[in-house]
Amino acid sequence: MIYYRPVVMTDPAARPAGALTLAGGWCWFERLERIERGCGRRIVAPDEVPEDVIDRLTRPRAAIAGIAMDAPRLMGILNVTPDSFSDGGRYLDPGAALERARAMAGAGADFIDIGGESTRPGAETVPDADETARTQPVIAALRQGGLPAPVSIDTRKAAVAGAALDAGAAMVNDVSALAHDPALAGLVAGRGVPVCLMHAQGDPKTMQQDPRYDDVLLDVYDHLAARIAAAEAAGIAWGRIVVDPGIGFGKTAAHNLALLRGLSLFHGLGCPILLGASRKRFIGLIGGGAAETQADLRGPGTVAVTLGALAQGVQIHRVHDIVEIKQALRLWQAVTFGEKA
Repeated sequence: MIYYRPVVMTDPAARPAGALTLAGGWCWFERLERIERGCGRRIVAPDEVPEDVIDRLTRPRAAIAGIAMDAPRLMGILNVTPDSFSDGGRYLDPGAALERARAMAGAGADFIDIGGESTRPGAETVPDADETARTQPVIAALRQGGLPAPVSIDTRKAAVAGAALDAGAAMVNDVSALAHDPALAGLVAGRGVPVCLMHAQGDPKTMQQDPRYDDVLLDVYDHLAARIAAAEAAGIAWGRIVVDPGIGFGKTAAHNLALLRGLSLFHGLGCPILLGASRKRFIGLIGGGAAETQADLRGPGTVAVTLGALAQGVQIHRVHDIVEIKQALRLWQAVTFGEKA
């Protein structure tokens, strides 16, 4: 198989007349990196690339849960769990969760992603009833309270997702890409809601035990392509699918960096890209200092990773620190395009 990674640019002054717009968004390209396993890489022009590939790379993405994908979007993380790696226990109380969700929406979050089961490395599976009890009341209260941002339910399980959708959630975010629970694909198809398909190598309990790849960028791409095909076979429309390369899920720091450097490849899947790198361990390992062991000190590194992803056209950024990331986004847009978010 041959892969094509657009060499993405953002500078409006440098854009030549024949450049192509990436995914209907804010980036453009006039060259691509042609990649073939075992045959090296070389730079090619768009006229050397199959038309269907160019179509997938340039086609404007459909709105997700009513949110247009022609500009960068922020997804606020709300873990109503006792053991999440960064904020476990902080928002387990429903009142605290509601206050946090409203604060993130007020600060500029386009989505609120609510999860009731930690998927950190080594985490145990939570019973469906417990996960539902943590998430459904919070979602219902937010919808009844008029929260403007759509709510995403972060779960691998059909029973939990169904209860969340009944309570007013508008999207499913599945770290297993519909592979954990066979019933979830049918539920998503039947409800007509968007779904995020994330790559993970192995189960959360064991995924960080010596993960290996032939080529992490290409292997993750192939996996997501296969999961998109499975989702479509289950009746989920392409325009309702988001993909996530799964930073930190069965990956070493070197794997994460390879994925971040090659993020633009995933536009070839024809779907919006979601990046969930916020406060991940590799940020502390590379950044050093106290952040190596303290997740809440990884904010500056998260900003750096987010800005790098913005420059590659990533549409949705799943983060803990909405205020800080929104400020960085506004400054990046002002410096790059002379405008603000």
